[in-house]
Amino acid sequence: MKRWKLFALALGMALVLAACAPAGEPAPASEEPSQGAGPSNTERAVPPWSELDWSEHLELDYAQSFAVDFTRDGCGKITIDQETYLLVPELDPVPEGTPEDVTVLRRPLENVYLQATSAMDCFRKLDVMEAVTLTGTDASGWYLPEVKEAMEAGRILYAGKYSAPDYELIQSKHCGLAITSTMIYHNPEVKEQLERLGVPVLVERSSYESHPLGRMEWVKLYGVLFGKEAEAKTYFDEQLAKLEPVLERESTGKTVAFFAVNANGMVTVRKPGDYIAKAIDLAGGVYALNGLGGEENALSTMNIQMESFYDMAKDADVLIYNSAIESALDSLDQLAAKSAPLAEFKAVREGNVWCTGKSMFQESQSVGEMILDINKILTEGHGADGSLTYLYRLK
Repeated sequence: MKRWKLFALALGMALVLAACAPAGEPAPASEEPSQGAGPSNTERAVPPWSELDWSEHLELDYAQSFAVDFTRDGCGKITIDQETYLLVPELDPVPEGTPEDVTVLRRPLENVYLQATSAMDCFRKLDVMEAVTLTGTDASGWYLPEVKEAMEAGRILYAGKYSAPDYELIQSKHCGLAITSTMIYHNPEVKEQLERLGVPVLVERSSYESHPLGRMEWVKLYGVLFGKEAEAKTYFDEQLAKLEPVLERESTGKTVAFFAVNANGMVTVRKPGDYIAKAIDLAGGVYALNGLGGEENALSTMNIQMESFYDMAKDADVLIYNSAIESALDSLDQLAAKSAPLAEFKAVREGNVWCTGKSMFQESQSVGEMILDINKILTEGHGADGSLTYLYRLK
């Protein structure tokens, strides 16, 4: 009798298991793996660090501040200045023997804390803004409409500036990557604390590119990080194609000064080796401050006395006022009110003064359009047809 009850119980359990199996699939007969079954994704063998073959490389034409090498296993090694990052596929283990000073980035990179505002334009162009959910700039400091709208809708939250992040918020949002500017080196304890919380920190250096097209080419790095390599290459190649007719032209010989006047009456100018100065050259102009000397440091700008600026730029054919760091201007009278000597400049007398928009430096991918704008000013007059993208004329 007991045997019959045990048999009935076993039969009932078998029927229950069969009923729970998905339609069209047999109930599992055994927990043991079948002979010859390959490893699962989580078990994929990855060579140790010392044996990784970095034989494939990201093709770069102008950028010099970063490099990316790939293995056939899908890992990426990113080098930015003295920092090294290892990009690992989602389910792969970190290669054994990876050096401790290599920052590991695991795909997919989500809930990014973006402190380096210039990088946001790359997210926009690659259509991956959803990866950014935290920012180090509050809504009033953003000039990109998509970002302001996302913050108003709560899709992007302010998580504190670079020197005082909201660690609790960052940790609660399971931040997968912090992208900061080099300003974080002034507060190294912030970088250390983020890393202690398990948040990898990538220090962005696109602004250190001396060639304007090198700055634009950083879009390829973000293509690698967010699985948009093909889209990034296509975008960059399209920008080069637009610029090709301009880059092939000879210089117009016309001089251009790029500047702003601060509250103390000092003139903020770009150094001759800066990407803005080179963009002017690529557009067919000559940077009016090419003879500028001054302090040797990593800064791309410097402040000079109005007297010095007057001596170098009073006869410049074109003046471009940088409203990205000072208040935007609407008229030549407003410009002259900043400093009386400006009224005597040739470009002011002839009405050949232009102004940038406030969003210029947040739109890091705008350099190509800026070159096209400057070229139109130099070759087609005052751009009265309204065809300019990033510059407007002061009247």
